[in-house]
Amino acid sequence: MVQGSMGRRPAIGLYRATDIILGAGATCEMHIHAINLPRFVVVGPNVLPKVTDIMTRLNVKGGVLLVSGESYTRAPADRVEESIANMGLKVMRLTAKDATEQTVCEVEQAACESKSTMVIAVGGGKSIDVAKMASNKQNLPFISIPTSAAHDGIASPIASVKSTSGSVSVMAQPPMALIADTEIIGGAPRRFLISGCGDIIAKYTAVRDWALAHRLRGDYYGEYAASLALMSAELVTEDIDLIARGLDMGIHAVIEGLISCGYAMCIAGSSRPCSGSEHLFAHALDKIGAGRAMHGEKCGVGTIMMMYLHGGDWKSVKEVLAKVGAPTTAKQLGVTDQQLIDALCLSHTIRPDRYTVLGEKGISPEAAWDLARITGVIC
Repeated sequence: MVQGSMGRRPAIGLYRATDIILGAGATCEMHIHAINLPRFVVVGPNVLPKVTDIMTRLNVKGGVLLVSGESYTRAPADRVEESIANMGLKVMRLTAKDATEQTVCEVEQAACESKSTMVIAVGGGKSIDVAKMASNKQNLPFISIPTSAAHDGIASPIASVKSTSGSVSVMAQPPMALIADTEIIGGAPRRFLISGCGDIIAKYTAVRDWALAHRLRGDYYGEYAASLALMSAELVTEDIDLIARGLDMGIHAVIEGLISCGYAMCIAGSSRPCSGSEHLFAHALDKIGAGRAMHGEKCGVGTIMMMYLHGGDWKSVKEVLAKVGAPTTAKQLGVTDQQLIDALCLSHTIRPDRYTVLGEKGISPEAAWDLARITGVIC
């Protein structure tokens, strides 16, 4: 079974972390990197007003650039803007219509023109990613206020944006603080929560790929970061029934799992503990323009197939995803059988520097058809 023996973990409240500089320990000599973690994390119902407490503790004095989405994220963004304005701080508002390099430039320009000293994102992945990247380029602190639990970027240092050559993921910076209001996130369309589950379940194969790269190529591998990522997947696996029923404890489990994934990437100094061959498959689908499934949904289907290649319990992965209503087939993803095969064959080229179970030459079309049929992804 993919399920582990981890017990229940306490809910995340308001806590602090510090910047750390560590060596890699016994797993890889001479690897040194800085670990930059979020300083404040608040999770719970009706916690948006906590933004003023956090900004006071961060001693924010100047203007604030508020980046938000276009739809249901406007209402919580309005509340955040009002709270900040009541502190006597000037707020400039900007809507992120998409997550592109052009939008990042627009956020940068707005931050410069408004002489902002802080960037706050209220919204989904698009708002958070462009604010994260722009704030990093402008050397400004950044606060993440997610309105959905669709992916693991809410607390990570990684930002994903679209460029002329396709989607790219780059190292930016983690948020200085994160505020996750469970009432707002729980009220988002259910599909977002399902996508978040898929992105978390993907850690089962991401960690396997990371360990494989360490064994075969000597890549840096961090036991703690890997364990933290796996714990997130185990947490969601254990609580999948609660998540499927839409209970508050289930929503908490997904949010906490996504935050733990973000911390794993901060500690590893890369996305390796959370992104492997299953993510390459998801990005390959994006590259060929196949379907309109969400990122985590694509990763979930990818995890089923990549777990098979790893010789793991792919059937349990599939069962867990099915319980929460996540796609487990090409048809449910909204892609044709041929598009799925094309994406599988293209996956290894997405990030040639990242070694996975797909190897350096990838999978042949014949093997891809066999893989998809055996796992039931193609019926």
